[in-house]
Amino acid sequence: MKITVSGETKEVKDDITISELISQENVETPEYVSVSVNEEFAQKSDFDTTHLKEGDVVEFLYFMGGGCM
Repeated sequence: MKITVSGETKEVKDDITISELISQENVETPEYVSVSVNEEFAQKSDFDTTHLKEGDVVEFLYFMGGGCM
């Protein structure tokens, strides 16, 4: 099936989970990544059970802290 991952259309296996996609995409520091599916944030506790569907749009997001200069 086709989904969009970080702006790029990709062919992935049917019924792939968010966790499987994170692994497949070799996401750096997966313990710190947030994932949105169709512009809605997925809960980390649901990554193993949330199955993606044809046409889904997935973004991997990293939040970075900053400081004062």
